[in-house]
Amino acid sequence: MSLDILLPLLGGLLIGASALLLLGVSGRIAGVSGIVGGLMLAPRGDRSWRLAFLGGLMVGGLLLLGIDPAALPDGLPATTPIVVLAGFLVGYGARAANGCTSGHGVCGLGRRSRRSLVAVLVFMGAGVITAQLVRPLLGGAL
Repeated sequence: MSLDILLPLLGGLLIGASALLLLGVSGRIAGVSGIVGGLMLAPRGDRSWRLAFLGGLMVGGLLLLGIDPAALPDGLPATTPIVVLAGFLVGYGARAANGCTSGHGVCGLGRRSRRSLVAVLVFMGAGVITAQLVRPLLGGAL
């Protein structure tokens, strides 16, 4: 097997193992939108694990940047207003679906949640349709 297959497989296994570890040790779901959304209103004792989780995501990105800078994009894929609008739309969709891709896609499907299956099918379908409709408007920037 080549590294082109092994590295994504290892990455997926690590994501699944970390979600399972968080659920098994603390009973918490590794859904990033829920972790971020609950950060400001969380009781004092509930903030530390959220900050540690988010810090781990940032440290992981910085480690990747140090190991292989070409693995991360050099600049934004579109103009700043488009990226900001996309971010707001993703946040709105995560709130409307009561979770994000990590919460529903990784954790929910792993727990065999029907609600998560429907959410994943809807946001994946909407993403494909949106990309096909918006790509020509952005000159192929997606």
